[in-house]
Amino acid sequence: MRPVRVMKVFITRRIPPEGWAALTRAADCEVEHWDSDEPIPAKELERGVAGAHGLLCLLSDRVDKRLLDAAGANLKVISTMSVGVDHLALEEIKKRGIRVGYTPDVLTDATAELAMSLLLTTCRRLPEAIEEVKNGGWTSWKPLWMCGYGLTGSTVGIIGLGRIGQAIAQRLKPFGVQRFLYTGRQPRPQEAAEFQAEFVSTPKLAAESDFIIVACSLTPATKGLCNKDFFQQMKHTAVFVNISRGDVVNQDDLYQALASGQIAAAGLDVTTPEPLPTDHPLLTLKNCGENCGFPCSRWARGS
Repeated sequence: MRPVRVMKVFITRRIPPEGWAALTRAADCEVEHWDSDEPIPAKELERGVAGAHGLLCLLSDRVDKRLLDAAGANLKVISTMSVGVDHLALEEIKKRGIRVGYTPDVLTDATAELAMSLLLTTCRRLPEAIEEVKNGGWTSWKPLWMCGYGLTGSTVGIIGLGRIGQAIAQRLKPFGVQRFLYTGRQPRPQEAAEFQAEFVSTPKLAAESDFIIVACSLTPATKGLCNKDFFQQMKHTAVFVNISRGDVVNQDDLYQALASGQIAAAGLDVTTPEPLPTDHPLLTLKNCGENCGFPCSRWARGS
C-alpha cells in the first residue's frame, strides 16, 4: 500500500470552526494557521506559506510575486475568504498554474442589508440625532430640526448591478423608489427588468440620482471613479454610499464635497486604508458615517 502524501495547508487567520473542522478531518492535510483575529505580519506569512500546497487567506492578505516565491513550487491552490480578488496577483498566479477559489455569493444578503442600514442611517441623520440626545442638544420638538431625505418618490443610482447591486435594489423597492438608474461595463437588461432600471452613463447617474450606492468591483476602470468631477455633478441634496472598495473613491475629493456642502452626506462601509486613522478628516464630519467594513455575521458566514 502506497503511503498517503501529506499536504500542508496554511491559514492566515482564525476561521469559523466548521471550516477548521473540515480541514482537520482530511487525513492527507497538515493544517497550520496564524492563531489570531489580527492580520498576520508579512514575515510570518512568508514563513507560514513556505512549502505549503494550499493557502487559505483573507482580503487583507496581499498575495503577490514575493509571497508566491516564498511559498515555492508546492503551492497549487489559493482560497480566499472573500468575494473580491483584487488582493491576489492573478496574472502571476495563473502563470504558475495555481488554482484560485473565492466565495462569490456567501455575503450578498449580508452586504445588501448593510448597504440599506448605511443608507437609512445616513439619509435620516441617525448618528447626528443620537449624538444630540447624548450631549443635550435635543431641547424640544422643532419642525425643521434634523430633517433628512426620504426614499419615497426618489431616484436611486446603483454603480454596479451585480448580485449585490440587485439585492440592494430588491430591498429598496418597497420604500417607494420611483426610478432606478445603473451603470457598469455593459447593460444588463434581464437583471434590470425586475426594477425597470435604466442603464445610463456615469455622469448622468451622478447628476440625476437622489441616492447613489457604489457596488461595483475594483478594477483599473473603477479605481478613483468617484472623484471631484463626479461629486460636482451630484445634487447638493444627494446621499452617497460606498460598499464596494475604498479605492473606487478619491477620499480627499469626497471630504471636500462633504465639508463644502456639495453633497448632503455619505455612508462608508469601505475606506483606504482600513481602518481609517482616528485623526482622518472624514471622521471629523457629522455628515459622514463609517462602518467597520465587516458585514459577515456568524449566520452569514455559514449560509
